[in-house]
Amino acid sequence: MRAKRSVPVPAGQVEWGTPAGRWMLGATVLGSGMAFLDSTVVNVALPEIGKELHTQVAGLQWIANGYMVTLSSLILLSGSLSDRFGRARMFSVGVVWFALASALCTAAPDISWLIAGRVLQGMGGALLTPGSLAILQAGFREGDRARAIGAWSGLTGVAAAVGPFVGGYLVDTGSWRLIFLINLPLAVIVLLITWWHVPESLDENAPRRMDYTGALLGMVGLAGLTYALIESGSTSGAPLSSVVGIGAVGGAALVGFVIVELRSGRPMLPLDIFRSTRFSVTNLVTIALYGALGPLLFLLVIYLQEGLGYSAIEAGAASLPVTILMLLLSGQSGKLGVRLGPRPQLTVGPLLVAAGLVLLARLQPGMPYLVGVFPGVLLVGLGLATAVAPLTATVLASAPQRHAGLASGVNNTLARTAQLIGVAAVPVAAGVAGPAGIKGGFGPAMLILAGLAVLAGLAALAFLRKDVSKPAPPPGQAGSGRMFCGVADPPLGACPGSTAGRRVSGKG
Repeated sequence: MRAKRSVPVPAGQVEWGTPAGRWMLGATVLGSGMAFLDSTVVNVALPEIGKELHTQVAGLQWIANGYMVTLSSLILLSGSLSDRFGRARMFSVGVVWFALASALCTAAPDISWLIAGRVLQGMGGALLTPGSLAILQAGFREGDRARAIGAWSGLTGVAAAVGPFVGGYLVDTGSWRLIFLINLPLAVIVLLITWWHVPESLDENAPRRMDYTGALLGMVGLAGLTYALIESGSTSGAPLSSVVGIGAVGGAALVGFVIVELRSGRPMLPLDIFRSTRFSVTNLVTIALYGALGPLLFLLVIYLQEGLGYSAIEAGAASLPVTILMLLLSGQSGKLGVRLGPRPQLTVGPLLVAAGLVLLARLQPGMPYLVGVFPGVLLVGLGLATAVAPLTATVLASAPQRHAGLASGVNNTLARTAQLIGVAAVPVAAGVAGPAGIKGGFGPAMLILAGLAVLAGLAALAFLRKDVSKPAPPPGQAGSGRMFCGVADPPLGACPGSTAGRRVSGKG
């Protein structure tokens, strides 16, 4: 006989520190942490995947970008779906989808199947990541929401921190396939907790019609452009006519996306939010900074293993100072941004990242870690810890309060899209995807990324005025005292304790 589901505490009435609160926090942390963990462990495994499945840099780029294409194009739509059909329901759908896609990745017989699995993983990740924050925002009492989201930020930060160790250990002692297999038991645990203990909530005023056309055009546009960029530098011999044709289709789809969003009564991405100069500038900084960070995380672990002879776990641990510094300093950086305004930190932070990238460009075989790698990643970590918290806070403060959730979702989507394009374009521009390979192209790639980081800092210096109002406290600061800004992406959610509340899912 089937066990009857217990009735959880109603949404909006869950108290911090109670069993109901702990169960709900545990489900959302494990669910979103599964996606965070997967995003960090995959990079560590790329060299071994390339060897076993006989693929070059272009194939490895698609392993990273197949996930990012669907995640970037669907994450805003998924927020609307959660509001419309129920946050716990869509979160559960995302967990199941992510688990099934992980199973496909685990059993992938060749690179095509693995890329297909990564594309499907991105769809699942788009459903569960914003849904986890929406569950917390709608489930906890108003006075406890800040603490819950602050705890979520810190605990998912731990998942990002342990990811390289977990991935490196599994690759070195077992197989790269284990990095996907571990998602299956985690998914079962999340689903059981969600079924028994997470209250359902939805927005009764959510629109009945969704912007499916915009989401489809965005996905086709990003996929087409990514294909053209990757294949233009590939040695696989793809016909030039195919590369140009698919790139043109992608470009046309993106133009169509803009037209649809301008004309739609319920757009996935309301473009009028960019009328704020301050909002547009901070998103330009986001694009340049995360456009540099994505290729760095992609290329560094490959170069350390193939160029410098690091093991998988050593390569994963090499960039750990970046995560540690962001875990330790993000909260203080956010508070400093409130006092100083965004301009100083959004100028200095990217320039520190650029300096670190220049140091990494001089990496040569035989260099000890403390001399060759550590100084560069230390500066990158300090730069990100300086910039990311005030960057996110400024984005939120630049939009009307009722659009705080939308502003955060847009910023996160642009960051992911910048990483997607960066991972596709920079290896081609630096020659990594060509005859030079990773050994010859790593240094030039780091210099290109340093240029992007400098562009981010100069944009903040030139266009963010000194007399702008101070940004709102970043997510997790109010009431919690600590926050974690994701290494791979900005925090996805509105300021805790704000009236954005039910819009945290990304829908304006």
